[in-house]
Amino acid sequence: MKVFVQIPCLNEESTLPLVLNSIPKRIAGVSEIEILIVDDGSTDSTVKIAKEFGVTHFVHHTRNMGLARSFRDGIDYALSHGADIVVNTDGDNQYPQDKIADLVQPIIEGRADIVIADRQTATIEHFSFFKKKMQQFGSWVVNYAADTKLPDAASGFRAYSRNSLLRLNIFTQFSYCMETIIQAGQKRLAIVSIPITTNPKTRESRLFKNIWQHMAQSAKAIIRSYLLFKPLVFFGLLGGIALAVGLVPFVRFAILFALGIQGQHLQSLLFGSVFLAIALFCFALMVIAELQRANRILAEDQLERTKQIQYRR
Repeated sequence: MKVFVQIPCLNEESTLPLVLNSIPKRIAGVSEIEILIVDDGSTDSTVKIAKEFGVTHFVHHTRNMGLARSFRDGIDYALSHGADIVVNTDGDNQYPQDKIADLVQPIIEGRADIVIADRQTATIEHFSFFKKKMQQFGSWVVNYAADTKLPDAASGFRAYSRNSLLRLNIFTQFSYCMETIIQAGQKRLAIVSIPITTNPKTRESRLFKNIWQHMAQSAKAIIRSYLLFKPLVFFGLLGGIALAVGLVPFVRFAILFALGIQGQHLQSLLFGSVFLAIALFCFALMVIAELQRANRILAEDQLERTKQIQYRR
């Protein structure tokens, strides 16, 4: 069994040696461990240092393409080179690489398709109280969409089986973390979580400028996943809210009319009519989106078969 450990890197010359030194050389049940550097437009000595450590597998981007594209290109390379399991870690050494053996074990044993490390965010000292709560809320939203029970949906320290990677598709340009969980949950892949303790912080995140940008980008990814995988829930909820608001003025008018109370109700009835039109529009979109979802499932089945042929060993 061949394991690829892929490391997306953007100017990680100071921390990459720590990562490479701590990746295990042997894992029970694994015959080969390969290291893949996804160079996302680094301008420092990241690639040179990786070569000095004996790394021979590289994916190069001439400019920064983002974490999601780096993940996708790394997966494409690993699968084309015979990977049975792909482990994703970070170049900033926040994750304990010695836990890679624990990360891949449930897949080796056939108990899981995906294994996600739980950073136990409530215990991370450099996370603010607000950030901890937002991490918990984000995980709750993702778990609701994916029908999973993962404590740390945003963790990037993960292991994927070959089969799961053939079935997953990356749409976002920001971060693949939450999107792949929702996809995996909807496709009934087995996901397992294992607790870890992160290493001390080495630098600020380069994925986002501040917590607000991170929240906005994560919200976009979650909403997109809802639209793709649960259009009935998304548009049904919006339509139901609009319908309830729109009915209030009409119910009020009917009650007043029954009581014989006269008055001008034109404005409130117009207000209600607008929301009833919005509700009708949402329900129409719900039907269209559900039909598109059925077509997308058929297209993804065909894409999976294409991948099986493309990455045939």
